Formats: sequence, C-alpha cells, structure tokens
Amino acid sequence: MDKMKNYSKMYKEELLQNIIPFWMDHSMDKDAGGYFTCLDQFGKVFDKDKFIWLQGRQVWMFSTLFNTVETRQEWLDMAEHGARFLKKHGRDSEGNWYFSLDQHGQPLVQPYNIFSDCFATMGFAALYKANGKDEYADIAKSTFENILKRRNNTKGIYSKIYPGTRDLKNFSLPMILSNLSLELEHLLDPELVNNLIHDVINEVMNIFYQEESGLILENVYTDGSFADCFEGRLLNPGHVIEAMWFIMDLGVRLKDQKLVDKTIEIALRAIEYGWDEEFGGILYFKDIKGYPPQQLEWDQKLWWVHVEALVCMAKAYQLTGNEQAKQWFEKLHQYTWNHFRDEQYGEWFGYLNRRGEVLLPLKGGKWKGCFHIPRGLMQVWRTLEKDVLTANKKEVITSV
Repeated sequence: MDKMKNYSKMYKEELLQNIIPFWMDHSMDKDAGGYFTCLDQFGKVFDKDKFIWLQGRQVWMFSTLFNTVETRQEWLDMAEHGARFLKKHGRDSEGNWYFSLDQHGQPLVQPYNIFSDCFATMGFAALYKANGKDEYADIAKSTFENILKRRNNTKGIYSKIYPGTRDLKNFSLPMILSNLSLELEHLLDPELVNNLIHDVINEVMNIFYQEESGLILENVYTDGSFADCFEGRLLNPGHVIEAMWFIMDLGVRLKDQKLVDKTIEIALRAIEYGWDEEFGGILYFKDIKGYPPQQLEWDQKLWWVHVEALVCMAKAYQLTGNEQAKQWFEKLHQYTWNHFRDEQYGEWFGYLNRRGEVLLPLKGGKWKGCFHIPRGLMQVWRTLEKDVLTANKKEVITSV
C-alpha cells in the first residue's frame, strides 16, 4: 500500500505545482474576460475563440479546488473571472448555451451541443458552493432544467438526423448526467436527485450495456437493442471507463456493493478490450464486430482516456483491493506519464499517434482545456491517500 500512497503524493504535486500554475499563468483573458484554451506547447495563445463547454469546465475546476483543496483567493478569482464572461455572453434568449464565441463574446456557433449546457451548469453550481451568490445558483438550476427538457432531443432544430429511419440514442448524455446528479445535488430537490440517479444507472447499466460483449456501446436503438451500422457498432473505451467511475461513485452513495463490483468488471473489460497490445495505450475507437471504424482518428491515444482510466482503477483498488485494478493502474501510470507529460514546458500533451509519439504539440484547444488532467490528478490523489479496503473486508465506503 505504501507504493500506492506514494502515487497519491506524486499526483498531488503534479496538480498543484505543474498543471494548475500553467493554466493560471497562460489562460486568463485579462482584456475581454473568460479563458483562452488554445495554448501551444509553451502556453502561448494560438487562437482566441472561446468554447463554452471548456469555459464552464474551467470555472468548475477552479471552484472545486477552492471548495475541496484550499480556500485560495486566486482560485476563486479565476473561477469568477470565467463565470462573469459566461453570464454576460454565453446564452441565447431562450437560455441555451452557445457552442463557441469569439474572443469578445460574440456568438460563432449556435447552441446545438447540450454539453455546453452541462458544463455551464456544473461550473455555476460549483461556484455557488464557493461564494454563495444566488444568481449563480439560479443559472445552474435553470440550465439544468433546460437540459432535462432537451434530454430526448438534445440537438433540437440543429439535428442533422432524418427522423424515423434509424432512431438511435447516444451514451454521452446519460453518462454526463450520472456525474451531474451529484455535482448539483446541493441545488436540487432530493426526490429529483434520487429519481435521476436511479434513472441514469438503469440507462447506463441496462440499456447501453450489452450482455454479450460485457461492454457499453456509444449508440443503441431507443429500446436498447443493437444497431448493426457504423454508429451502432461504435465503442469508445474511454467513455465506458469514465462512466464506470461515475457509476461507481453512485454505487458508493447507494451502498450498493453489487453495483460497484459490476462497474469494476465492466471497466476492466473495457481497458483490456481497448488496450493496444502492439504499441501500448488505449485506442480511441473500436468497432464491436472488428470492422474498420468510420472515425479516421480511431487509433490515436488521447489524454482524457488515459487519465479517466487512472481514476477508475484507483477507485476500484481503493474500494475493493482488486489486484487487477492495481496492476492496470501501474501499467496506465507508466504509459501516461511517459508519453503525455511534457517535462520541459509543463502541462501534458493531448494527442498521440498510435506509436505513442506526440501528434499535436498543443496543451489546449477546441476540445482540451483545464479539466480532465487536473480533475483526474485530483481524483487519484484524493482516492489513493485513503486506506485501501482489502478483499477480505470488502464493503462500500464513502466516496471521494
């Protein structure tokens, strides 16, 4: 166990001495408000457009650091800096959050993507916990209500899908809701939270989970049945693994050991299925039948996939003493720290080719911001500093 506790110290230092200072130093737009996320290897801004979901994620990250790590005023100031920009520019007249804005807050892309809303509500909910301003609670609650209204038709008028021919449902929203249900718990009616938790657990673990493969697909027919097409055969190992630690946290909350054990079983299966035996690392996409995926980036190795897998394996080991989870954590740690971490200029790279070589020497962009790496480092640190429960004393304990 001493070795795992050493990992805890390592992840804490990486978070507080490397990752967070990088974003503090380089991402704040002091002129127009909000954050720059398109940062090159050295932290220099290479594009000034602002993506709402990354703005919301960064508000959440700095609020959460303030709420759970240390009440540093600089962290709260950083969170409020982003929130002011979002409050002023982020929504259309109906309260939907745009996908992207220019530097000064003029809309660039319509609010087609519900994940802008998801991370805006997550950011404002965490900031309300930090500063208690009612306006932030109101924004978080109204946005969450809007998410639930759009749940069955997330893109609304912006959907490209022709209705009625191949009606599929996507895994991403139930996955996010399994985490949002706890992130917003302090703002929502307890009955709503309880119903939502059971609803998303059922959707993730029964509708999207496929008994035959032991895995979770990205898209299924609305009744949960398999769709034999590009979208229906698509498997994203990183999504499966990330979702399993979300559901694991819900299992802890519900004191449901069977649910916790099932999440670990699925997560281990997803890592084994996604692991690249030739070059190491987890592949981005796979086809459940072994056909060529339609995504040309299928063989890339992405930062968030590996960081979320580290979180999942750390939690699995800490909760149950599962030796397989410990072995995978150590294997993932070696791959991730050796390939993604930039020892020279700080922060981590996001995109590797299949051989594990840096594909894009950026630290942030349209999809990568101040979120997965710092959240993952924080989760691993806080998880592994706790004593592990050995297999002969297995019980669900309080979540981190």
